[in-house]
Amino acid sequence: MASPDAKDIESLVELFNRSDWDEMHLKTDDLEIFLSNDPNAPGPSRNVAGPAAPTVTAEVRSAAQAELASATDTSASVESPIPDGLVAVRAPNLGTFYRAPKPGAPAYVEIGQAVQADTEVCLIEVMKLFTPVRAGVAGVVREIRIQDGQMVEFGQLLVVVEPAG
Repeated sequence: MASPDAKDIESLVELFNRSDWDEMHLKTDDLEIFLSNDPNAPGPSRNVAGPAAPTVTAEVRSAAQAELASATDTSASVESPIPDGLVAVRAPNLGTFYRAPKPGAPAYVEIGQAVQADTEVCLIEVMKLFTPVRAGVAGVVREIRIQDGQMVEFGQLLVVVEPAG
């Protein structure tokens, strides 16, 4: 596995913060990350004969958590309300929003398009794990609130659908 970049690490920290996990430990050839909600957690064991791998400790996690919380607060305050009678399709997890299944392919949905409850409206990708997002209701797409390739937070509004009938 290639070493995660800063964006991957940020996504992991945010995923951990939103989960109900007590600890998370990730180790690659070049990097070791240990996240814990317990400030007294012993952390990963080290092989004293080998080189010490960088470790993200609870203190670093707290700083990253504060930075992510401030970014989340900013994006949450910018979100405009959903008009009455319309349904929000929200992100099931954090990650990168994609309107199409692959670059150059047509978008899953367009504004004005009729959808069924099981119609895929986008993908959310984190660490090469792709989660399809479905409309959840039959109706017509009225708004797409996120730009292709934009990072989204758990629960962030993605698409607005006017229910049929």
